[in-house]
Amino acid sequence: MKLQDRPAAGGRSWHFAVLRWKDMKLENPEFPRTLSLLRQEKGVSQRTAAEALGISQALLSHYENGAREPGLVFVVRACDYYGVSADFLLGRTLTRDGATISPDELYDISDEKNNSLRGGVLALLSKKLLVNSIGVLFGLLGKTGSREAIQAAAGYLSTAVYTVYRRLYDANPDNNPDFFSVPPRHFQAGLHEADMKCCEAELADALAAHAKAKGPWPEMTNDALARDYPVLYQSILQVVHNTGERVTAISGGRKAKQEKK
Repeated sequence: MKLQDRPAAGGRSWHFAVLRWKDMKLENPEFPRTLSLLRQEKGVSQRTAAEALGISQALLSHYENGAREPGLVFVVRACDYYGVSADFLLGRTLTRDGATISPDELYDISDEKNNSLRGGVLALLSKKLLVNSIGVLFGLLGKTGSREAIQAAAGYLSTAVYTVYRRLYDANPDNNPDFFSVPPRHFQAGLHEADMKCCEAELADALAAHAKAKGPWPEMTNDALARDYPVLYQSILQVVHNTGERVTAISGGRKAKQEKK
């Protein structure tokens, strides 16, 4: 794959892949959806966008529906019109300028001092418990050195975040239902839950393989956690306690119902 830079409107530089578009369409179903979302976000009709892009409305409709394959000339025009990089338009990056974000550049809300969340004390407490707990969790996973286990855990937790975010997003009827790549019917059918189960299975396999290879394990006693994570360890213990109570209540309720029968 050959890469080249092309000057774009406004002094920006587009960094995009010069490759056969038929391969991109087959491997990148995100393009039609992204193209449509960008137009909706800009607040223009298909007719207005088509005129600005120098094509017919019917052709733009085909592009947005994935029925036709645009060429690189159109991709460049669309990037200039919507103010995004080709990598973003083609689904190769999540940043609109096409930049790659390194771990050191990621914003960390846990570094803020005296930060507050709208929604009161409960939202702030919940945020701190989970942020701190995830910090401990990945610290422990990092000590195993198992890349596969870390990736599986990240996938599992990412889908949990996705689920809550989507539930919140979908609850507002004013939000665009096409924002997500997973169709509503697949989400309602629980496809995201299947993904979490797959990640959980991958985590179990990774840890089993690590044990078989006699890899290192982190100390997880109360004293070890207090020593290695003096500020954070109480949070994960609280999460473990709270979750244990909820799960036990479920099983206890089922047992009580069975005893009444």
